[in-house]
Amino acid sequence: MLRTVALAGGSLRGGSSKHRSAFQGNRIGRGAGVGRVLATRDRYAAFRARRVIVKTRIVKLAGKGLDAARLHLRYIQRDGATREGAPGELYDAERDRADGKAFLERADSDRHQFRFIVNPEDGVEYDDLNDLTRRLMQRAEEDLGTRLDWVAVDHYNTGHPHTHIVIRGKDDTGRDLVIAREYLTHGLRERASELVSLDLGPRTDRDIEERLAREVDQERLTSLDRSLQRAADASGRLEAVALASPADEHARFQQTLRMGRLRTLERLGLAEEIEPGSWQLSSELEPTLRRLGERGDIIKALHREMARAGQAHGAADYAIHDPADANEPRMLVGRVVARGLSDEIGDRHYLIVDGIDGRAHWVDIGRGDATDAIADGAIIAISPRPVDVRAADRTIAEIAAANQGRYSIDLHLRHDPTASQDFAETHVRRLEAMRRALAGVERQPDGTWVIAPDHLERAEAYERGQARAHPVAIEILSTLPLARQLGTDGGTWLDRELISEAPVAARDAGFGREVREAVTRLRQWLVEQGLAREDENRVIYRRDLLAVLRRRELGRVAAQLSGELGLAYAEPRSGERIEGIYRQQLDLASGRFALIEKSREFTLVPWRPVLERNLGKPVEGIVKGEGISWTLGRKRGGPTL
Repeated sequence: MLRTVALAGGSLRGGSSKHRSAFQGNRIGRGAGVGRVLATRDRYAAFRARRVIVKTRIVKLAGKGLDAARLHLRYIQRDGATREGAPGELYDAERDRADGKAFLERADSDRHQFRFIVNPEDGVEYDDLNDLTRRLMQRAEEDLGTRLDWVAVDHYNTGHPHTHIVIRGKDDTGRDLVIAREYLTHGLRERASELVSLDLGPRTDRDIEERLAREVDQERLTSLDRSLQRAADASGRLEAVALASPADEHARFQQTLRMGRLRTLERLGLAEEIEPGSWQLSSELEPTLRRLGERGDIIKALHREMARAGQAHGAADYAIHDPADANEPRMLVGRVVARGLSDEIGDRHYLIVDGIDGRAHWVDIGRGDATDAIADGAIIAISPRPVDVRAADRTIAEIAAANQGRYSIDLHLRHDPTASQDFAETHVRRLEAMRRALAGVERQPDGTWVIAPDHLERAEAYERGQARAHPVAIEILSTLPLARQLGTDGGTWLDRELISEAPVAARDAGFGREVREAVTRLRQWLVEQGLAREDENRVIYRRDLLAVLRRRELGRVAAQLSGELGLAYAEPRSGERIEGIYRQQLDLASGRFALIEKSREFTLVPWRPVLERNLGKPVEGIVKGEGISWTLGRKRGGPTL
């Protein structure tokens, strides 16, 4: 009866409509009544129920959302290790091996998708979580009144086994699936708790006491901290309450826990006994404990990934990279050890980097879709993301100032006769991006934009927001692991470091020591190849060392491509104008190159990010020494990119 009434959105109290609660937006959608009933179930039952944490996120799939969803599926499988250490395997309601590609193809036209992390506190008691997940999804289908299209993967590589579930944003009729917020925040968690309690039985006093006792010394936010905060007054002052009855064993246990936790907080500098029996809690207690918990998780991840890679480091050589820290080097250079999810529900990623400074670094790289895949072993340079106003922002502000606060493509082309339509459209894309993220950037129906007088300040605020989502810039110095850079044709990163006037300082530890040893072996190889000579206590390198190595590699690669394409290879010369179709990107030992195809021949030139959006399109540029200046988006004679 309760379930029937709940599904109808009614109440057992009855009464006329004037006694009903006011309309609430969180009750819109499927499962509203069920979520409301589950959220207000019997308190005793809730106290004894097995605890389950459920994290929820609704992800929009418009624009690049589907690409991000594809990346998310790949990484939850990669990070989801089985108990035997194998990668995680997707499964669904019927199959133990689900087809993730087919799932995404079905979601191609979906507006959104739901992502859940279901983390039973007693997950270690299960041999596997598949059956629990399937029963939970069956309950959810009953509550929501529709079949659900979902895939899941279990993670056992942490101390708390948990499950990632991805649900399509369509119901079984093909309409958008809208789930009430109260079901997302309460209902699904309570359903999971019911199932775990049914499987393992309700929590006993011993279970509850053991869990609380483990929290006393933890350097993270715990339920004991929350109980202390509730007992304190508005200023954080806490009076120790005397036992109501010395014979009350439960009361003695609770007071022991409280005092033990207060002593731990005192050691951490987050509580102070101002007089016997009276304590003052720090106003920074909760954020500090959250940071300590996150730091502990990060250090564990560093230990785990470095051990997996067979790279031993001392405790002092594990570091959390903070690009805003003035004491950190401006640029971190090192080898990629692993990539993973730091915020699994928010799809925020991290890199483990074995630095040339001899330390292992954990680096927050922001949202997963912001950084392309980087192979383990690649050598990269990481620097803080710039938050400066862009040249496009200044151009928009300048044009708007001359046109009564308006900007459009036509106004741009009149203001700057050398600009092309494509170049002006890049400014419109910039405004579109800002409009989606900031209020105050307004587009008119006729295509003109209303530009505020403080547009540059708004652009700077937008860049700061982007820096929070993508805090660092990553440059791939070499896709080749260090060992493969020895004895190979091509001007590698190691070659460039060897002849550089300001090489990156390599510490005699960890990856830095490997680099030092590799430089010594490379120096001897170059002497044997006749590309360097020893003169007393020093080695003298050919002036054109990198050019010679690069020509060797390009000649070998070009010969192979010529046979595949049926075209002749034309070596680019300084000052020559390059025109053709940009066909593909090539990662070589000498760096990243672009293949430019003409009617009867092709050439290989250094790749630049500006080419990324011109794949398959005509491009032109002028070779300048070892580089090339691309003329894209401007008429001939105008500025180049």
